[in-house]
Amino acid sequence: MLSSPERAKWENLHLQMKINKKSKDYLNSYARYSSLAMQMGLIIAGGIIGGYLIDNQINWKFPLFTVMFSFLSVALAIYIAIKDLTKK
Repeated sequence: MLSSPERAKWENLHLQMKINKKSKDYLNSYARYSSLAMQMGLIIAGGIIGGYLIDNQINWKFPLFTVMFSFLSVALAIYIAIKDLTKK
């Protein structure tokens, strides 16, 4: 049987391990969601820039490809985000 100081030492160590696990889970979820936000931003920016470059090549009055690629890239980013969030 453990003496009172030894028991307190082990309980303190167990408590520290629980705190470290919670902070590690917090950092993992923070990294996951921040990378998802960066990925969505890059997809949307790529769609807008791609549409803009195509519209500059064609020289139409209405920026059809910029608008079209903007909507498609937002839809793609949402699809990828939902797919990524539903898998664990």
